[in-house]
Amino acid sequence: AVEYFLQEKLKSKADFKKLIPFIHFAATSEDINSTAYALMINTATGEELIPTVTEIIDALDDLAHTHSTTAMLSRTHGQPASPTTVGKEMANYVMRLQGILERLEEVRVPAKFSGAVGNFNAHVVAYPEIDWSDAMQEFLSGINVPANHFTTQIEPHDRLAEVMNLISQINTVLLDFARDVWGYIALEYFKQKTISTETGSSTMPHKVNPIDFENAEGNFGLANALATHFASKLPISRWQRDLTDSTVLRNVGMTFGYSHIAYTSLLKGINKLEVNTKKLQQDLANNPMILAEPIQTVMRRYGINDAYEQLKQLTRGNTVGEGEIREFIKGLDIPDDAKQRLLELSPGTYVGIAGRLVDRG
Repeated sequence: AVEYFLQEKLKSKADFKKLIPFIHFAATSEDINSTAYALMINTATGEELIPTVTEIIDALDDLAHTHSTTAMLSRTHGQPASPTTVGKEMANYVMRLQGILERLEEVRVPAKFSGAVGNFNAHVVAYPEIDWSDAMQEFLSGINVPANHFTTQIEPHDRLAEVMNLISQINTVLLDFARDVWGYIALEYFKQKTISTETGSSTMPHKVNPIDFENAEGNFGLANALATHFASKLPISRWQRDLTDSTVLRNVGMTFGYSHIAYTSLLKGINKLEVNTKKLQQDLANNPMILAEPIQTVMRRYGINDAYEQLKQLTRGNTVGEGEIREFIKGLDIPDDAKQRLLELSPGTYVGIAGRLVDRG
């Protein structure tokens, strides 16, 4: 249809009539489509997706450095565990995302312009004097698209599959983040700035729901469902071509669309977060039994064979207060300086080198 449209346009231009035979010359539809998709996907990735994800990384990095030493009770298997810091948890996501983004920045979707089965068959018969492989390279380089010289009728979509897999990885990391923050809000470790124009719950006026993180989660699911299918389906085509890739490719923009909705929702939510230091300190103070780990580790250093068993008997399944922990430490047969270090330790200071790790990142 496009070919016929252009023919009609050129017929009305005397100087261009002679070009009509060269419309779609020696080409197959995939020569045009692969070039168009490469341009669209590379542009969407480089000019929209990567800058938006970078904005999210920057926002998380700000949180990481602002709260690099803000102690927070960890939860493993949902249970109170050795403390971390708010900043270190944010830095974990920053480093994961940066690694994936660096790989995505290196991938560019190529195109082919080599005819019916990728060998320039008709081209060579019509113009045997031309090096058609070099000609394709020059043409595609001129529009900033990599050339794939080894194809069938279709460009095999391996790099496109790689882009989809990397987008899916980015989205999975951010989905993990969205769910974690949702949980931290439920624990009151984060508060959300109230927006006067937001309605909130339709029946419970007091609630400030984490809707931005929930919206992001839903859209990440949709984006990844499509991206996963694109990555597994598109590199497969029967013999020199079938049409199964064509109907699938028409939906590739939806991965970018759903991802963009998720990214903007997430950014909106991040910008409304406020760390609730009072609640963080309260939870740390209420869980002195987490000091069982450093105590039994120091006991092991000084050759106490049943260190773990002693702490397990004292703390596991029991409500143990700070006083009982201190009395246990005082009774240990370890050097005085080691005993003093343990007595000075608190859940709020037992964070290892979390702050230094944030600075290192």
